[in-house]
Amino acid sequence: MKIKTAILLTLALTLLALAPIKAQLFDDEIYKFARSFNIIDKYYVDSVDRSDLAETAIIKMLEDLDPHSIYISKEDLKKMNEPLEGSFDGIGIQFNILRDTLLVVATITGGPSEKVGLMAGDQIIKVDGENIAGVGLSNSDVFDLLRGKRGTKVEVTIRRRGVQKPLDFTITRGKIPINSLDAAYKINKKTVYIKLNRFSATTMNEYHEHLEQLGMQSIENIVLDLTNNGGGYLKTAIDLADEFLKDDDLIVYTEGLKTKREDYSATSGGEFKEGKVVIMIDEGSASASEIVSGAVQDWDRGIIVGRRSFGKGLVQKPFGLPDGSAMRLTVARYHTPTGRVIQKPYDNGVKDYHRDILKRYEGGEFMHKDSIDFPDSLQYKTLRKQRTVFGGGGIMPDIFVPIDTTHYSDYYRDLMRKGIFNQYVLTEINRDRKKLLKKYPDFASFKANYKMPEDLFEGLIAYGKENNTEPTKEEMERSEPAIKQQLKALVARTLYGYHEYFELINPLDPIYKKAVDIISNDQKYNEILQKKNY
Repeated sequence: MKIKTAILLTLALTLLALAPIKAQLFDDEIYKFARSFNIIDKYYVDSVDRSDLAETAIIKMLEDLDPHSIYISKEDLKKMNEPLEGSFDGIGIQFNILRDTLLVVATITGGPSEKVGLMAGDQIIKVDGENIAGVGLSNSDVFDLLRGKRGTKVEVTIRRRGVQKPLDFTITRGKIPINSLDAAYKINKKTVYIKLNRFSATTMNEYHEHLEQLGMQSIENIVLDLTNNGGGYLKTAIDLADEFLKDDDLIVYTEGLKTKREDYSATSGGEFKEGKVVIMIDEGSASASEIVSGAVQDWDRGIIVGRRSFGKGLVQKPFGLPDGSAMRLTVARYHTPTGRVIQKPYDNGVKDYHRDILKRYEGGEFMHKDSIDFPDSLQYKTLRKQRTVFGGGGIMPDIFVPIDTTHYSDYYRDLMRKGIFNQYVLTEINRDRKKLLKKYPDFASFKANYKMPEDLFEGLIAYGKENNTEPTKEEMERSEPAIKQQLKALVARTLYGYHEYFELINPLDPIYKKAVDIISNDQKYNEILQKKNY
């Protein structure tokens, strides 16, 4: 039997061979584990998969340490690294599964699919001669079918609107970028909005490239959106913070019981050492997002707007295991420049830890700043203005913004949750794509002149009814403005891209509205930075 070897299995077998001298070389606890492992393997009533047994032991040990020390199988390791490395090998499409059919939402610029002539709206019905339409396709199925080693070929058959017969394409897989920057656009002549979804190996290149395209020389203010950004590479967080902070300003330091303190400081580089900065955060902002926002806040370099961040401040170090798997072990904690601990408590176990966001919601924290209880022992003073900030569980923003429930109803949430918005817009816009692009050849003309056709709105409501989603009169009155804005933004995304989507949908976001309000008013911005008490 082929045995996948994990580290504890290797250790167990080695210990057994060296049992006579175990007292000289190994702790009793380790020998105890190896002995138990061998007894189970030798005497257990049924057959035992030694590899699974070893993996289970590792997983359980790590679970009992903290919520972020994890075991990663060989198979999962590559998939987990792809988003942070910024690329994978595939055919280069954005897709959606619509009525059990794989629909091309967009081709990635310069990617293999665009080069051979695939287009947005194409339906992929066969892959390598095998029918994939109407067979209960899932997202993971699509990845398995279309991803593969660079240079390998895949045959796809597509159905295209206006073309009677199916079309066949041979696509050579290539390197496909995974963008970490969702949107970059000018709010006004002097102010730029940047949204990052993660801190990857390509983030800083994307950041600089888009700022250059927007005219870096004319930019005086930056709104940096880190909401729902779960983090990523430490180096990328340091590089981004370095854009804003002065030479030798401490950005973050790490320290653990068995890991000596290591400081990371800003340099004289960076392109935005002056100018106003507002950073948007919420309960989904974690790790690298908290490092950047914490450093900017501690040095009074900018204003943090939104809700308390997630509170992930544990440093994981990867350790490779003999069979190609790995463990990511927590070895230190992150501290902001003032010494604040970012990590929230996890004393009550993993389950309680992962319920924390729900507990915040149930406790009213998303609606009222006063629902958050910060003891005096967690108070710190910022390094230049001596403002009061708090540690011990995430970054608390300078300006709290509650969740806005003005336009949101159960009906609106169901339209989003069930994918009804996306499915409907993809169907309707792909039918009229050429006509719309002829009328609105660029986003500027679309933004200025597009009026929502009443039949498009009514069609969405009817489509929702077909999918068992129907509004009450009160829900419709409440949500109609937001529904129409979401529709318009999705039409723009389908025609032009994600940057344009965010430019249209952001005005519905109360955190965004507050950020723009503050950065557009010099007096208000400066008054917040002078505030001594939180």
